[in-house]
Amino acid sequence: MPGPALTDADGSWRVAADIGGTFTDVIALGPEGRVVPVKVLSTPPDFGSGVLGGTRAALSAADALPRQVTAMLHATTVATNAILEMRGARTALVTTRGFRDVLELGRLRRPLLYDLSWQRPTPLVPRRHRYEINQRITADGHLEPPADSAELARVAGEIRAAGIEAVAVCLINSYVCPEEERRVAAELRALLPGTYVTASVDITPQMQEYERTSTAVVNSYVGPQVHDYVTALGEGLREAGVSAPLMIMQSSGGLLDAPSVVGRPVQIIESGPAAGVIAVRKLSQLMGIDSVVAFDMGGTTAKASLIEHGEPFVAGDYEVGGGMNITRGMGKGAGYALRVPSIDIAEVGAGGGSVISTDVAGSLRVGPESAGSRPGPACYGNGGTSPTLTDANVALGYLSSQALAGGRVAIKPDLARQAIAPVAQDLGVDIPAAARGAYEVAVSSMTKAVKAVTSERGRDPRDAVMVAFGGAGPLYGAAIARELGIDTVIVPVHTGLFSSLGLLVADTERQAVVPHRADLDALDLLGAEFDRMAKEVTEALREAAPSAPAEVQRIFDMRYRGQRFELSVTVPDGTLDSGLMASVRQRFHTEHHRTYGRAGTDELVEIVNLRVRGRVRNPVGVERLLSLPPSAPGAETTRECRFDRTEPTPVIPRAALSPEPRQGPLVIEDMDSTTLVPPAATAHRDRFNNIVISWTTVPEATS
Repeated sequence: MPGPALTDADGSWRVAADIGGTFTDVIALGPEGRVVPVKVLSTPPDFGSGVLGGTRAALSAADALPRQVTAMLHATTVATNAILEMRGARTALVTTRGFRDVLELGRLRRPLLYDLSWQRPTPLVPRRHRYEINQRITADGHLEPPADSAELARVAGEIRAAGIEAVAVCLINSYVCPEEERRVAAELRALLPGTYVTASVDITPQMQEYERTSTAVVNSYVGPQVHDYVTALGEGLREAGVSAPLMIMQSSGGLLDAPSVVGRPVQIIESGPAAGVIAVRKLSQLMGIDSVVAFDMGGTTAKASLIEHGEPFVAGDYEVGGGMNITRGMGKGAGYALRVPSIDIAEVGAGGGSVISTDVAGSLRVGPESAGSRPGPACYGNGGTSPTLTDANVALGYLSSQALAGGRVAIKPDLARQAIAPVAQDLGVDIPAAARGAYEVAVSSMTKAVKAVTSERGRDPRDAVMVAFGGAGPLYGAAIARELGIDTVIVPVHTGLFSSLGLLVADTERQAVVPHRADLDALDLLGAEFDRMAKEVTEALREAAPSAPAEVQRIFDMRYRGQRFELSVTVPDGTLDSGLMASVRQRFHTEHHRTYGRAGTDELVEIVNLRVRGRVRNPVGVERLLSLPPSAPGAETTRECRFDRTEPTPVIPRAALSPEPRQGPLVIEDMDSTTLVPPAATAHRDRFNNIVISWTTVPEATS
């Protein structure tokens, strides 16, 4: 549970820490809504050191004691990094005879149809470590035959001899007979003490053996590393005097207790990005904005997500490790399939640390390689020599030539220009022109991520407001919005630490999912199954929050008969009768037409899965976190910035921005980020201390 409501009397503090590729962001929230933000460099490979260091720094700045911390909230990239860097556990797969090669076969998709050099990602389990057993679960749940204990003992011996650290168990059709797969997993745990074992039905008890196998494999692949990380971080916090329970953000946008994360680490793959989307969700609800594009750009990647009617889209499956994260359709195939709930986030390898280069044809490229935090951009002076977007922003005059992150990172403009000089020479232009070219290439790349969650979903981005956050998001948000025809961009307070802020206001969530094979008219079966799942979820939430009420949402995954993909449709409250089901069918038809441009008839609709999402509301409202951080007023200064041409540009702190619109160009500096207002836009500060950027004229959205 995120923790009890704060009172001014008890002096309690809530601390949230979000790890990024370059910075680790920490926010401490105390009595009377006092907010203490801290930004420190991340500490790979021991990311926990950065969390502990940032927590100590925040508590010290707040003049608070570790024992006053009542909630420790965390978003981490440890699981994602294990996959991207291929540093997970040595993993084996135990499966039904004949299904050893399902990881290679996959769904036979190519995300880049005409790229002859494209290769499928290397399976996380090499073929020699995939073990078949002579058992079979039929489609109706019969065992023909069941797994033999003697054979399992033999397989366990081979696994032990191979030095395996983790095992994934996925038997064909186990979703209709989960007890058999759980029995196999239990026997392997007994035979292989100390080995991390995953049963696929404990992670994703659904149809489609490839997705189930891949999810179980990823869970085991990252399991030991997540276990070690969470355990070490918990011990480090206790040694530092913080005894509050550690809660971790799930990919689906809710907080989960650390022990549950250790058992199902696949649920936190998109932990950090999800926290940022939740912060935007809470802000959009507060402001009454119906359609919002959340745009998050940090040091390594840029992410986009769509929020409608106060709720983000939650996908039932997605891929990780394949460049842009894709949750839908024929774009899949580049990464490792995961069938677990995740906020629909499109991600590209473009961040402040993205490396600028030219290819063999002389074209300018940005990313996906990143300089990270060690050594980082050249302008940090930590030994980095590769030109990055941060170096380009310094050369363009957008970033201060003094320091970033509240003075924690010194900036050396000469090193930035020196790093970009070879790129400029290759292009035959001066350094500012090369830097501006890199800026525009990055804008084009990140525009694709926004399109992936808007126009490719049948939504017009021009109908939305953009909320730009992250350390680099406010530098690029207005330019991306202009490309897409979005006329308003909101830059919230604490924007560089907005994902940490999302942790402070996130709800505690639990989810359950079961496959469904009865027809749509079996209303008694559907109702009984929903009731059982709701009870399971609420009991789990009651353990985390004994005194707080739980809200339960019912969901159908639905499709037309013969389709491969399904859409999630919320089921209204009330008894499942014919009238309510007619309403659900109509919702599905409407969403299908909006997404794919066509709709079928009632007779073709079928239910694939039943889902229940339980939520305990966080007692902390986002409005408590939106006050301006205390700072000296600061005089307005001017520096040369390059747009279409070089212009003298006013530089002011956020507090100096008034409610009256001010014409760009303008640079607005915060402790944790910098906002760029282009010449053709205006900016003002609203009652929530947001910077609101509006275009004087907005062109039609690009196709």
